[in-house]
Amino acid sequence: MNVRRLIPTAAVAGAVVLGLTALSACSTSDAAGRSGDKLDVVASFYPMQFLAEQIGGSHVSVSTLTKPGMEPHDLELSPRQIGSLSSADLIVYLRGIQPAVDDAIKLSESQHTVDAAKLTTLEDHGTEAGGEEHAHEHEGDEAGADPHIWLDPVKYAQVAKGVGASLEKTDPDHAADYRKNTDALVTKLGALDTAFEKGLKTTATRTFITTHSAFGYLAERYGLTQEGIAGIDPEAEPSPARISALHSIAEEKKVTTVFFETLASDRAAKTVARDTGLRTDVLDPLEGITGSSKGDDYIEVMESNLAALQKALRAVP
Repeated sequence: MNVRRLIPTAAVAGAVVLGLTALSACSTSDAAGRSGDKLDVVASFYPMQFLAEQIGGSHVSVSTLTKPGMEPHDLELSPRQIGSLSSADLIVYLRGIQPAVDDAIKLSESQHTVDAAKLTTLEDHGTEAGGEEHAHEHEGDEAGADPHIWLDPVKYAQVAKGVGASLEKTDPDHAADYRKNTDALVTKLGALDTAFEKGLKTTATRTFITTHSAFGYLAERYGLTQEGIAGIDPEAEPSPARISALHSIAEEKKVTTVFFETLASDRAAKTVARDTGLRTDVLDPLEGITGSSKGDDYIEVMESNLAALQKALRAVP
């Protein structure tokens, strides 16, 4: 679980009061506001926004607390954003990845929330000595669990079904449409899963190095080994021992590429690549879509990720 830059509870509580005051004094909000008869849905960051938009369709107005290009782990909420949570018809979030959101939702006491972490099984993908990845199952948001469930199309489909069920319950008049849209999205995610399974079935190596250890679920799903430079925290500094271990791993496992991402520094990846003579490429953890993203939405960027992995692992067609 990412626990950096936690906002003190007292500070969040004060911001909640200010947010509620601001909300009552103004009829509009940055994060939520009625648009005709549409359901107001607030999403914590892009993976939750994508689900709400795809499943809600024309019946919802979706806003996100995390602006495009912002590193979601670092999010700090404004009083107005915090206040908007109390007026939302539904909040879709993932506990464990944005401490500021977790605290604000808890203090807002909103009854209309869906926590993606409770819709599938979380695991601990911590890196232990020697760089070997170990996965342990957790229920809900237990401490130590890896929150990056959306990078596994199968787990993401499980979350999609839960979000769809929440929309049906919140807005039963359009339940049939939400069910239809959920089925359509789950089908797309199933096709994506099949593409990854087939595309990565036969490769020259099964190991990849990445700056941000966000791909534990993806690696586990398709029989790969993720070697993170830093860990779950995208800005953590690797130790000299870890850098030395990565040099040995790259040589032993015939690694070709060190991956970095679009929303965090590529300094560590370039340092490791330079020292080992490897090339660099982007493997996008899909925490946000920007102009530099290799695709316009979740599906397209995941397809780009697949192509990057096939090249790095020297997949056999």
